[in-house]
Amino acid sequence: MNTEGLISIIKNIAEKIDMEKDFLGELDSFIGDGDHGINMARGFNEVKKKLPEFSSLEPAELLKSVGMTLVATVGGASGPLYGTAFMKAGAALKGKENFDINDFVSALELAIEGVMKRGRSTQGEKTMLDSMIPSLTALKTSLANGDDSITALREAVAAAEDGVYYTKTIAATKGRASYLGVRSIGYQDPGATSYKMIIESVYETLKQ
Repeated sequence: MNTEGLISIIKNIAEKIDMEKDFLGELDSFIGDGDHGINMARGFNEVKKKLPEFSSLEPAELLKSVGMTLVATVGGASGPLYGTAFMKAGAALKGKENFDINDFVSALELAIEGVMKRGRSTQGEKTMLDSMIPSLTALKTSLANGDDSITALREAVAAAEDGVYYTKTIAATKGRASYLGVRSIGYQDPGATSYKMIIESVYETLKQ
């Protein structure tokens, strides 16, 4: 994978988020401000507009630029969290013109570390981490079992989906949803859902 392939992935992420923005907003209306979909779509649409000027960048700088754009254009907590995730992911690819699935694992590890630190959160608090961390674990397990990268990414998507469903069963202890306490049980976390859409876009792009 090189810059050209990475741009294809990011373009597909932007298109999926835009397509699903109403659904994400509906999820957020149950336990938040209802603006997660609009905010995410605005940020990724701005990223999409900038992709032509990002095309000359190495993968690390491309991801850093994506992250900075998200921080500047996505409102609420999602901007800093997703922005940090992309910037930290870029750090894992520093100096690489091409990268493989093992580099992707390293990038996702750093992205998760960044989100945990920025959000002062961990798994089990009804956040995006509840789909991010299981997807990373599944990805690493699949690769360790000798699966190819497409199979491993499919497993990562399935684990992220399981993580999203898991968020329905727990009360939120972080963010605006935490104000609802046990009343947030039964609703899936919009951040966990948008991450699932992102890892799904990665899988779908590479599968094609």
